[in-house]
Amino acid sequence: MRFVGVTTGSSSIMRLFPVWSELLGLDAELVGLDIPLDAPAASYRAAMREMQEDPDCVGALVTTHKIALLDATRDMFDDLDPFAAAVGEVSSIAFGPAGTRGAAKDPVTAGLALEEFLDPRHFAAGGHVLCLGAGGAGTALGWYLAQRADRTGPLTFVDPAPERLEHLRATLTARWPDLDLRTTLLDETDVPDLLRSLPPASLVVNATGLGKDRPGSPVPDGATFPRDAVVWELNYRGSLEFLHQARAQQAGQGLTVVDGWRYFIHGWTQVISEVFGVDMPPETVATLAQAASTSP
Repeated sequence: MRFVGVTTGSSSIMRLFPVWSELLGLDAELVGLDIPLDAPAASYRAAMREMQEDPDCVGALVTTHKIALLDATRDMFDDLDPFAAAVGEVSSIAFGPAGTRGAAKDPVTAGLALEEFLDPRHFAAGGHVLCLGAGGAGTALGWYLAQRADRTGPLTFVDPAPERLEHLRATLTARWPDLDLRTTLLDETDVPDLLRSLPPASLVVNATGLGKDRPGSPVPDGATFPRDAVVWELNYRGSLEFLHQARAQQAGQGLTVVDGWRYFIHGWTQVISEVFGVDMPPETVATLAQAASTSP
C-alpha cells in the first residue's frame, strides 16, 4: 500500500502500520510516495501510473494532494464514490479486478472524530461554525455538519483562494440549498473580528494545513477565541501554532481543545477498510488506537 503525501517519512503511520498490519492479519507493507506541494499534473500522473503498474500495490491513502491528484488523473479512475465525484478529491485509492476506484473518506472521518468530543445536541444551544480552510477537509466537514440532526447556526468558511470557496459553496448548496453557508476570502486582519462575532460554544476548526506542511496559523497572535468554544486542530504533527494558541486560552476562555490525533486514526482506519476490504467496527478501531498509543 502507498502513502501519497509531502513528508510521509515523518508521519506516525510509518511506525504504526506494521503493528496494525499484524493485528489485522494483512501481511502488508506501507511505502511512502512524496510529492512536493504545488507539483505539476505530470507528477501526479506519473505517481498514479507507478502505482497501477505495480502488481504488489493494492491501494493508497492520499493526504495533502487529494484534490490536485484527482484533477490531474480523473481519466485514470474507473469509479469514484459519490463524495469523491461531488467534490473532486480522493483520499483512498483501491486497485482490483474492477479497476481503479477512488473514494473520499473525509466526511466519514470528520464525523467519527467529531462524535467523540461533540455532544449530539451540541449546536441546539445556538453555536456557530467557523472553519479556517475550504479545501478538501473543510468541504468534507461542511458535508458532515449539514447532515447533523442538530443543524448548526451559520457555517462560515474562510480561505485565501476564491476558487476553493466557490467550489465548496457549489458542492454544499447543490445538495442542501437551504444551508446557512457563508464564505469569506481570508484576510488575516479579519479573523479576530470573525472570532469575536461567534456566540459561545461555537466550533472553530483549523483545516488549512498551516502548522503541519507549512509553519504558521490562520489565527493571528492576540486574537481571542469565543467563550466555551470547541477548538479543533485537524493536524496532529508539525509546529501546530493554532493548537498552541488555543491551549494558551483554554482555561481563561473555557475552551475544549482537540488535536488531530483521533482524526488521523479514523482517517487511516477508514482507508485501510476500503483498500483491504476489512471491517472496521468501533472495537477494532479502539484496538488499533490503543496499539498506536502504546507503540514505541
